[in-house]
Amino acid sequence: MNYKLDQDQEKSPRSTWSTVRSLLGFLGDEKKILIYAGLVSVVNSGVNLVAPLVIAYVIDTYIVTKEFSGVLTFGGILLGLYGVGLVTSYFQTRLMGGVGQRVLFKLRNNLFQKLQSLPVAFFDANKTGDLISRINNDTDKLNQFFSRTLVSFFSSAVVMVGAAGFMLVLNVKLAVAALLPVVFLIVFTQLVSPWIKRTNSSAAKATGELSAEISESIANFKVIVAFNQREFFKNNFAQANQTNYTKAISAGIANQTFGPVFEFASYASQLVVLLYGVYLISGGELTIGLLIGFLVYVSNFYDPLRQLASLWANLQVALASWDRIAVILSMKNTLTFLTPTGSDKQTLNPTPVLEFSDVSFGYDESKLVLSDINISLLAGKTYALVGPTGGGKTTTALLMARLYDPSQGTVLLNGRDIREYSNEERTQKISFILQEPILFSGSIRENLLYGNEVYADYSDAAFTQVIQDHGLQNLLNRFEEGLHTKVDNSSSAISLGQKQLITFMRSILRQPEVLILDEATANIDTVTEQILEEVLTQLPQKTTRIIIAHRLNTIENADEIFFVNAGHITNAGSMEQALKMLADGVRSS
Repeated sequence: MNYKLDQDQEKSPRSTWSTVRSLLGFLGDEKKILIYAGLVSVVNSGVNLVAPLVIAYVIDTYIVTKEFSGVLTFGGILLGLYGVGLVTSYFQTRLMGGVGQRVLFKLRNNLFQKLQSLPVAFFDANKTGDLISRINNDTDKLNQFFSRTLVSFFSSAVVMVGAAGFMLVLNVKLAVAALLPVVFLIVFTQLVSPWIKRTNSSAAKATGELSAEISESIANFKVIVAFNQREFFKNNFAQANQTNYTKAISAGIANQTFGPVFEFASYASQLVVLLYGVYLISGGELTIGLLIGFLVYVSNFYDPLRQLASLWANLQVALASWDRIAVILSMKNTLTFLTPTGSDKQTLNPTPVLEFSDVSFGYDESKLVLSDINISLLAGKTYALVGPTGGGKTTTALLMARLYDPSQGTVLLNGRDIREYSNEERTQKISFILQEPILFSGSIRENLLYGNEVYADYSDAAFTQVIQDHGLQNLLNRFEEGLHTKVDNSSSAISLGQKQLITFMRSILRQPEVLILDEATANIDTVTEQILEEVLTQLPQKTTRIIIAHRLNTIENADEIFFVNAGHITNAGSMEQALKMLADGVRSS
């Protein structure tokens, strides 16, 4: 499956209405609240629509005849109507504000949970900054749409339809004249809307790319300084910022396209109504009060229509953001799970703890990294993977830990297809120590307990005893505050080597059946490495160790050495043979 975002939308963008249907499908129970808010909006709009009719009646009945007592009476009625409008407007805003915040909360939760469920290949294919932009910026645009825009959108639509109805009731001829420009506006909107949505989608993508550039620059700032490449990254940022600026300007222009056109149509309609209305008055077909009321209704029709023009552009922004969110929510994890066919096999002959059966794999389907691999690893043995850089050592380890599934063939764990194990079962059996230590902000205790619920309820004293029992006390003593030493990835308070010690301790405490070490001692001094070697010897005898390393002393005690290169894995035999194969492989690569 192709996990690259945006490609499908760029090839075949969805129509506005299909996007709206998709968004409404996500709302769930919030649709009930929207209905309640709609009913309140109808009441609020009805108040605004009745008022001009009352004003027209007062003019023709009381002001023309100078009966000012009636004016005061209906003035009180109007005040009451406007009070009802104030109350309904408050409840309408409150209801929709709640919808906006709940949708934002639900969206971000669903997005993050979806990202948690996707395989490593998804994150390889997409930039972190763009994903952050979708979670923060795009969801916030939807929140603004629901909490602000949708209220005005619905209210404006109700007022506009109501005003058109009142105009038709008051005078059909004048109403037809007033509504003629609407035909042009409908055609104009249909033609321009797809362009506005595309422009906003492009602007949202540019914002995501800018966020990705910033994220990459900050994450790699030490490298930038070390290689004196500030100017290079400055130019990259300037280019991304310029693209974002250009796209944002285009989106701003697109979003303001409707306003002037709709405003011109409003003025044209009012002029037509005024001229035609005077003509009708001269013929005795219309009164002055009705003409004034009619002009108010024309204003009530076209003012919301102008707002709808602006709100329609906001809708396109929201829908473009929803498209970017929906594409993540629609992603499927290709790492499927199989129905278990039985428990782990136990036979007289030793069952390989890990086995590759005709395994082939490539990050790109057109180019294989491993081809037709068949290897078996027995429990309690130590295996070393050697080979030139790019030969496929880490890829082999990633398949063993099921961070990827093979393109062809099967990976077996204890004689069962590894896909039959749940994530919890698999990660309990297999631990992976990477060259780059991955820790989380917090204390050492919190990091040691990450993914290990066995000791979650232990007191500090009890947990310290567990650490001693596993031979890890000497490593913990290297931290002045012990278990409560703070880990902060944004500072250099803890060295890279110290972070690696924590990842070692975290993996050892899990007592895995398979421990994979991918250049895990590369950031550690020789003395500490010897201590870690002693710690590894205290693992249960059944633990299988798989070591990827370039240091010869790390692999010299391995029970079996595999040479990995050019898509193939070969049993290297002795250490001398492995070194010869490695030297030949480096020269040929």
